[in-house]
Amino acid sequence: MPQTFFISDLHLDPSRPDIIALAATFLHERAIDGDALYILGDLFEYWIGDDQPTTGLEPLLAALDALSRAGVPVHFIAGNRDFLIGDDFCREHGIHLLQDGAVIDLHGVPTLLMHGDVLCTDDSRYQQLRTMLRDPTWQQQFLALPLGERIKQAQSLREQSENETQQKDAMIMDVNDDAVRDAMRRADVRRLIHGHTHRPGIHEFTLDGEHAERIVLGDWYSQGSVLTCSTAGCRLDTIVA
Repeated sequence: MPQTFFISDLHLDPSRPDIIALAATFLHERAIDGDALYILGDLFEYWIGDDQPTTGLEPLLAALDALSRAGVPVHFIAGNRDFLIGDDFCREHGIHLLQDGAVIDLHGVPTLLMHGDVLCTDDSRYQQLRTMLRDPTWQQQFLALPLGERIKQAQSLREQSENETQQKDAMIMDVNDDAVRDAMRRADVRRLIHGHTHRPGIHEFTLDGEHAERIVLGDWYSQGSVLTCSTAGCRLDTIVA
C-alpha cells in the first residue's frame, strides 16, 4: 500500500547531532519506501541563505540526496525559520519547493498543506514580523549582507523570539479557528495538514455541514514526529533514537 510521509519543525542544528541522526535514519529506513515525502517547514533552526555553512548537517543532507537518487519525490514548504531556502539548495538536493498553501491529491483526498504560522492570527506581533521578513525587498537586502552579519542577525532574531514566546499567552500562539476555516474554504478542501505550533494531533470538526479534519505535525526537539498517510487514512507516530 503506497504511503506518503509528512514531517515538519525538525529545527535541525549542529548542536543537536542526535536529532540530525534520528532524522537521517528516518529518511534512510522509512521514507525510502514512501511514494513521497513532504517537509512542511522549519527543517533547520535557521537558514540565512544557500551559502550558509552546513558543517554538522552532512548526515541529513546525504540522506536527502539518497532519497532523491532513489526516485522518492521530496517536497518542501518554507517555515518561519528557513524561509530563505532557495533554488540552489533545492536543486542540489533534489527538493521540489512548494508554495505555502499548496493543495495536493493525497490518496484521493484533496489536502491543503501549510507551515501553519499564517493561521496564528491572534499573535499580531508575530504576524507583523512575518510580513517584514517575507517582503522581497527586505530579503534581497538581507541576502546582500556578509555571511557573518547574517548569522549574527539570525541568532539575535532567534533569541528575541524565544524571549517573547516565554512571555506570550499560549493561546495566541496557536491557530485561530476562523483562520483555519477561511483557509480551507478558499482552498475548497476538508483536510488540512500543518506544523509550526508543535501541538501534534488530529482534530475533527464540521465545516459548512461537512466532516473536516486538521492534522498538526509535531516537532523534533526531543523525539521525532511523522505523519503517514495512505488510502486507509492518516496516523501520527512518534519516533525515538
